[in-house]
Amino acid sequence: MNKITSLLLCAVFTLCLTAANLTAAPTQKTVDLGNAAHFAVLSYAGVTNAGDSVITGDLGTSPSTSVTGFPPGKVIGTIFTPTEVCTYGVCKSMKNDVAALGESSLLVAYLDAEGRTLDPVDVTGENLAGKTLTPGLYKSTSTLEIAGGDLTLSGNGVYIFQVTSGLTVSTAKVILKDGATAENVFLFRLSWKWRKRSSVKIAERTYEKRAQALHC
Repeated sequence: MNKITSLLLCAVFTLCLTAANLTAAPTQKTVDLGNAAHFAVLSYAGVTNAGDSVITGDLGTSPSTSVTGFPPGKVIGTIFTPTEVCTYGVCKSMKNDVAALGESSLLVAYLDAEGRTLDPVDVTGENLAGKTLTPGLYKSTSTLEIAGGDLTLSGNGVYIFQVTSGLTVSTAKVILKDGATAENVFLFRLSWKWRKRSSVKIAERTYEKRAQALHC
């Protein structure tokens, strides 16, 4: 299964329009996820899973209490709704604001990532398969894809991806090397539609909390 790192969209690398020569982007500060940092999946209007998804990290929704599809999906962490807390399949009725606090932090993080403008590298319409990128801000005014090959993020620093339409990953993976870590990779979608507080639907994916796709 593909590993997808998700919650505000963020992160990035060095790039060039040829497969070999890449230009280093200016240094970016990290995106502070605050109370959302421990979540792998966080939604305003509920979470629906279809398939044998594995989520490493916490899952939350607020103010909706709807979480369906677990099992067959598996959460290696804790599920938080406004009225219930579930750990390893055992649920307890418990009023809490853990997911709500995460949502508040997520919005702040999203607006931060959305507002980044320091010397972005234009990757509009690119297929990043086979490329090596270094830390920086990467921006696509349409779609972005990683298809038919691996993308390598090389170097210690923050990678931020701003994508207007969407990201497609097919028969590919992201390789971290030379100090690059998932905690410093952020992907987010530059679209007013993503500011709508909608539900999250999961279909046979593996999510890890170490990198965040920011979605408000």
